[in-house]
Amino acid sequence: MSIIKVENLSKKYIIGHDRNAGGTFRYNSLRDSLAHTTRGLYQRLRHPFSPNQENTELEEFWALKDINFEIKQGDRVGIIGRNGAGKSTLLKILSRITEPTTGKITLNGRVASLLEVGTGFHPELSGRENIYLNGAILGMSRIEIKKKFDEIVDFSGVEKFLDTPVKRYSSGMYVRLAFAVAAHLEPEILLVDEVLAVGDAEFQKKCLGKMEDVSKEGRTVIFVSHNMGAVKSLCNKGILIDDGKMVKYESIDDVISAYFSNSSIPYFMFWKEGYPSTKTSLPVKVYHLSVKNNMEEVIGVLEPDKPFYINVKFKVFSDVKKFRLSLRFDTNDGQIVFGTATSDFFSKHAISVGDYSAKCCLPKNFLNVIKYNVTLVIEADGMEVVRCKNVLSFEVNSSNVIGGDYYINRLGVIRPKMVWEISERQK
Repeated sequence: MSIIKVENLSKKYIIGHDRNAGGTFRYNSLRDSLAHTTRGLYQRLRHPFSPNQENTELEEFWALKDINFEIKQGDRVGIIGRNGAGKSTLLKILSRITEPTTGKITLNGRVASLLEVGTGFHPELSGRENIYLNGAILGMSRIEIKKKFDEIVDFSGVEKFLDTPVKRYSSGMYVRLAFAVAAHLEPEILLVDEVLAVGDAEFQKKCLGKMEDVSKEGRTVIFVSHNMGAVKSLCNKGILIDDGKMVKYESIDDVISAYFSNSSIPYFMFWKEGYPSTKTSLPVKVYHLSVKNNMEEVIGVLEPDKPFYINVKFKVFSDVKKFRLSLRFDTNDGQIVFGTATSDFFSKHAISVGDYSAKCCLPKNFLNVIKYNVTLVIEADGMEVVRCKNVLSFEVNSSNVIGGDYYINRLGVIRPKMVWEISERQK
């Protein structure tokens, strides 16, 4: 049975741009802002019913375009894609917060949504009052809400501040209570955006467990997140959105693989600024970069106890006497983890015209459970000709690994499994 059906869904926004000389944008001084404001006020007084277009250029922007899918009851669907792809817009339309420009949505059940901090809460009301308010919005009776009240408060952990206006809550407290309400008031459809990232790691784990319980009860969960480990552990299906269009709707493993493989542009046109001659006469161009496991599958979420490798495909247009390809691995906050290069094995590696594939193998039990970014650099005859900064991302996640103290969270950005010996001292 389909609980959600989306047909030919599109959403258009009209966005305005500030116009100035040459069509470029600049930061205005206070004097400029005051002058523009005064001029605009004068124009509105003189022509009250005319739109002010003196400094505004209007543009159509399609946040979503021709989206079609069906979600069955009990499915756990992860919606993934880069920033600005249209994920949150889709959830807002499903939540009836905003209307689509074209298309049709059919929802067979009550919807509870947690899209951003504060959604659905009245800041002047206390936590207690907001629980009852949200329940009423979902169409629940006071008796139904009262039955779930203690569970909600216990899960949220904000009992001490229950009678405090929520405007005085921290963002973390807000999310705790909002999620507890959304998940416990028994909606048939639960929509959760990246807002869970506001909470601490322990609460995020608690939320994922609750969403899994909700789905086991036959209710439907739609989850938007950039945390691929969380998406993979929770969801059984996935929707990949890019540039407002639905690219793929299949099993979550297939969708995550497509997300990471599509994140490498089909043909990289990266070159080092200042390299002599034109872009077309560069000696080397990269056209593919991916993370693969031993089964030759493109992946984005890795398990710490399995090896993997980085695959780089590139084309050489002219003979290079001294070729060097290097990779740098950084954490999400910019901390350098380590670097490696082909020169570790080939000190003066000459390379001729042709298509090539390079493989950098990383051992198991080495990287910690965090997200990593990869920067690629290529040097030809002592000159840097390609630099692709943070061009590839992947995540190491231990949610599917069982056994031993090794698999708990460990300090640092690497987690090498060292060899230990214990011997009894001779007396």
